[in-house]
Amino acid sequence: MSTKPQPESARDGITLVLGGSGKTGRRIAQRLQARGVASRIASRSAEQPFDWNQPEGWSALLKGVSAAYISYAPDLAIPGAAEAIRSFVDLAVSRGVRRLVLLSGRGEPEAQACERIVQQSGVEWSVVRASWFMQNFSEGEFAEMVKSGAITLPAADTPEPFIDVNDIADVAVAALTEAGHAGEVYEVTGPRLMSFSDLAAEISRAAGREVRFVRIPAAAFNQGIAESGAPADVAWLLNYLFETVLDGRNARLGDGVQRALGREPADFADFARRNAARGIWKAGSEVAA
Repeated sequence: MSTKPQPESARDGITLVLGGSGKTGRRIAQRLQARGVASRIASRSAEQPFDWNQPEGWSALLKGVSAAYISYAPDLAIPGAAEAIRSFVDLAVSRGVRRLVLLSGRGEPEAQACERIVQQSGVEWSVVRASWFMQNFSEGEFAEMVKSGAITLPAADTPEPFIDVNDIADVAVAALTEAGHAGEVYEVTGPRLMSFSDLAAEISRAAGREVRFVRIPAAAFNQGIAESGAPADVAWLLNYLFETVLDGRNARLGDGVQRALGREPADFADFARRNAARGIWKAGSEVAA
């Protein structure tokens, strides 16, 4: 992790972490606490709950906050996200927040619209524009598929530079606490392009058993989502991602990890070996929280 000194603006207030129980927020909170940074974790289940649909509760969470990590669930592409981001940013700035770090997505016009809101806020800002998370296959939407031996998705075998969420957390913490990151858009990706078949092969090697990628029709996938009881916005998002974002537009590497941290990003093979050693892909095991 980068060891740049913290500016006064990052030390003399509370750092707010939205989505503090999620994949990125949980890791960011742990890193802030390890650095001794005063932080406030915001999520629906937190002691001070945060809900994007209940703006009347935001003001209390912003008391004493000087920096904020903004993660919008389930994704900035969801209709209404830009309006919510604008409302939060306006309130945060009016309450004295001086630094904003936004988690964004690659190749999503809606996400880039949200980036512009943060960029035009009048305070220090950084954008962490991330590729698909490796952790979606270990603690997320597709972990059970891996355990079953077949990653069944309606995606073309389009290459994607999957990113380790730990790298996202390291970049975000640097942007929240250190000098030199203001005004930066960090496009963070893994070190190589991988198709879903490549990904399944890496997991197979690490887990010592076959895990296949099986492309299924969109209609069958949609039926499975409906039967799972997934929220409507999550169902919409997954269809959006597979039908548009995974069309090859993001089949290129970014250098955000290298620029922000001065090191290379983690490779999927390391991620697969680490999680296989934990046993989370064995039948009957609990998927990581």
